[in-house]
Amino acid sequence: MKKIIVNDEACIGCGACVSIDPEHFEFNDEGLSHTTNNENLESTDLASAISSCPTSAISIEEVEETANQEENNDACDCENCHCTNSDTCRCHHEEE
Repeated sequence: MKKIIVNDEACIGCGACVSIDPEHFEFNDEGLSHTTNNENLESTDLASAISSCPTSAISIEEVEETANQEENNDACDCENCHCTNSDTCRCHHEEE
């Protein structure tokens, strides 16, 4: 399965991706970009957002779903990244 990855350590929060492709990106609470969905990965706006990132913090990567992720398929269902596993979620969830 392909997934948009934003490297939090490389992102400087310039907002280019959010401006170019709001379908896939928005700012998180820390002012950095994060993905909002992993659909329509062939979008020209997505390609433009990726190529416009000044720090090359955005990529589309093939991510293998592990057996653990399959078992916990409904554990997270995060609206920020649409992940399916709270143990491997890369979002910044608030402490409950």
